[in-house]
Amino acid sequence: MLTDTLTQARKMLYRARGYFTGTLGGEPFRLDPYHSKFWRKASSGNWEPETFAVLAKHLDADHDYLDIGAWIGPTVLFGARKARRVICFEPDATAFRHLAWNIELNGMTNVSAFPVALSQRFGVARMASFGGEAGDSMSSLLTDGAHGTDVLTIGWEDFAEATDLSRVSLVKMDIEGAEFDVLPQLIPWLQEHRPALFLSTHGPYLDAATRTERLRTLAEQLSFYGTCRDDAGSTGFETLTSARALDSFPTFLFND
Repeated sequence: MLTDTLTQARKMLYRARGYFTGTLGGEPFRLDPYHSKFWRKASSGNWEPETFAVLAKHLDADHDYLDIGAWIGPTVLFGARKARRVICFEPDATAFRHLAWNIELNGMTNVSAFPVALSQRFGVARMASFGGEAGDSMSSLLTDGAHGTDVLTIGWEDFAEATDLSRVSLVKMDIEGAEFDVLPQLIPWLQEHRPALFLSTHGPYLDAATRTERLRTLAEQLSFYGTCRDDAGSTGFETLTSARALDSFPTFLFND
């Protein structure tokens, strides 16, 4: 009971102050107070330390970072401290509201944030969260539950023609299963420019009958990269069709 009371008191303090003071990958930030539980976990180093290591390795002041599936912004904020420019997408309206708040809290002027979903074409699609709550980091175009909302979509080719992406050195994609439809749209551009690709896959969200084939197709489409390594340290494109890829949500780094 005392612990719960102290937790609530801290939350009230953060909200009254207007921000939570934390760190991401060792960098200090002001962070929105409504996700203080997550920010404490990230500040302790217990949230995806390998992600911050990848960003630190592949970003610098002369290159840009493309973040597809930005959520409330932990990778965007850290990336903005390292890269020349950050371009990010987050179609979930609740998550985007906090993403924009976190960008503003840190006075970041090198971030271009778009509340749209990359897809095959311009249009409107229905999306909802696999977790059942808007903004909870699990929103996906693969589900359109009763709690879902309509979102604007834009085709990759249209976007790439409208902005200069020639200096992108790293692409991060974490879009809750939609990668199987969206990533093929990026393949010609990835093959031409060869930025490192940091990809989270969501095999369990696919139909079991097609899961292996779709992961195999993804491996073939990305085989032009020189190396593939997953977040458990395994290497080789066969890791994309491993039991772990079929049954859980690993992350893969592709580069040359």
